[in-house]
Amino acid sequence: MAFKFAALAATTALVAGMAASANAQTIRFGHVDPDDWMASKKGAAAHIFKNIVEGETDLTVELFPAGALGNEDELVGQAEEGLTQVVMVSGAMSKVCPAAGVLDIPYTFSSATIAWDVLDGEFGDALAEHCLEQTGLRTLAYGETGFRNFTNNTREIRSPADMEGLKFRVQPIPLYVEMVSGLGGEPTPIAWTELPNALSTGVVDGQENPVGVIYNNGLHELQKYMTLDGHVYAADFILISDDFYQGLSDAEQQVVAKAARVAGNMGRAIQQWGTAEGVNKVQEEGMQVYSPTADEIAAFAEKAQPAVIEYLRGELGDDAVWIDNLQEAVSSASN
Repeated sequence: MAFKFAALAATTALVAGMAASANAQTIRFGHVDPDDWMASKKGAAAHIFKNIVEGETDLTVELFPAGALGNEDELVGQAEEGLTQVVMVSGAMSKVCPAAGVLDIPYTFSSATIAWDVLDGEFGDALAEHCLEQTGLRTLAYGETGFRNFTNNTREIRSPADMEGLKFRVQPIPLYVEMVSGLGGEPTPIAWTELPNALSTGVVDGQENPVGVIYNNGLHELQKYMTLDGHVYAADFILISDDFYQGLSDAEQQVVAKAARVAGNMGRAIQQWGTAEGVNKVQEEGMQVYSPTADEIAAFAEKAQPAVIEYLRGELGDDAVWIDNLQEAVSSASN
């Protein structure tokens, strides 16, 4: 009798295992950063996500780094269509959920910790819910691309007056054009792939990017000066197709959500390390780096914010309320 019960138990376990295998699903995770988890914020986040999800569920996670599935706009489109289940993107989010563009209002966040408090709090939750309704993509967590800073090859920048007459490469995004114009510079939209040549040939005098991007792409070799003004804090969005998410069991949803939160924080940590290390390295290699005072940052904000906010209010219409919501959240987190 004991043998029969043991055989029955073994058979039941085998059938359950076969059913679990048959029901197992694969999550395709795409991003545009390198796969190196020790240096790449998105790369590290993706590996952490994979390890947690596969360690605690029967789900399989396949990673597609370095733009293997396309650029950020294409990744978002694939997620909307359910072709890629999870994507980690930054600037592309505001193209499908315009309210996310308020995060790019210059000089909004005075520190990364304030940005984290805002994004991980009520404002971030509300924005995620709004974007879910707009796109069908659920924001599982926020990561970090980092603060963007100005570099140039002409002179040290300590005030908006120092930007006058200088041509700066900007992303082909109206908000960045408005920002640089407000600061007195001459914005020149140029594709990322054309930037090194534009700097080398003098088509533009400077550009703006996070420190890690500047160092890892050798832009510091083409520029003499960097000003750590941190004009825009760029957030990463870890997104999942909500149709796919709703098809998961409650237990799987909990693990996926937890894995994304840990992944987002890992991305932030790698970005912070990369920034600190990058500043040291560009200085060691001859770049002059200036850190503005609080009063100098306030002078930059006074010039840059009005034009950008006016532009966003016109673009967002009724959704312009997100500008006020963000300002209130930042004020609360700063006190």
